[in-house]
Amino acid sequence: MKDLFDLNHKVAIITGAGGVLGGEAARYLAAQNVRVVLLGRTLQSLEKNAASIIDKGGSALALSCDVLNRSELEAVRDKVLNNYGAIDILINAAGGNKAGAVVTPEQTFFEMSMDDLTEVVDLNLYGSVLPSMVFGETMVAQKSGVIINYSSMSVAEVITRVAGYSASKAAIENFTRWLAVEFAQKHGEGVRVNAIVPGFFIGDQNRKLLLNEDGSLTSRGESIIQNTPYKRFGEAHELNGTLHYLCAEASSFVTGAALAVDGGFQIYSGV
Repeated sequence: MKDLFDLNHKVAIITGAGGVLGGEAARYLAAQNVRVVLLGRTLQSLEKNAASIIDKGGSALALSCDVLNRSELEAVRDKVLNNYGAIDILINAAGGNKAGAVVTPEQTFFEMSMDDLTEVVDLNLYGSVLPSMVFGETMVAQKSGVIINYSSMSVAEVITRVAGYSASKAAIENFTRWLAVEFAQKHGEGVRVNAIVPGFFIGDQNRKLLLNEDGSLTSRGESIIQNTPYKRFGEAHELNGTLHYLCAEASSFVTGAALAVDGGFQIYSGV
């Protein structure tokens, strides 16, 4: 009987692989015997994550790359195809925020920086669109592949302050659905496009926003926990099951979906 969850010898490209969620995705997939390619702008963090994979007998290649630079992405594509002969999985985990695209309680919308807003939208939206164009073209030629985007709780619920991040992640979910339909109608069912919607996980970018120096919750952290039925933040490894499902043949009839992994945050009314 065919193993619907078998990922053996697949080739996965993970953008933002120097971060908490992207790094965890790379380590998990490598443990499933996937050959992983870690992309990001900071080679040191990528090489650290790649070394932790190789030390455990996995296959990992760390490559410095700007996800907004098409020529750099194309160079990565060519190198991966030369090394492995295929690109089976693309995980668009690159993303982030900037202070000027945040409206604090002391500020108004009118003070938001358009320059910072543009950078946030570029990274969170176009930083997934462009890799999908470059690597997705290979998948279409292969007639097989999986693209997984990372969305956010700020799409379905209004999360105060993070105006730029919320807008760009809402666009990512719409792009996920649009590209799923585009590929299905023009290229058949070989290439699937889905999204994971993480709840609240502690990372380098939001740590100070959610936790005080002593590890206690900030007022924003307390508000999130109060509105999460599980009453805790998520652990990065808790995304792995959903990630595996979306990468595997087990989800062969799933495209254009956005699967929440959030401890119930999205469904809770607070009552």
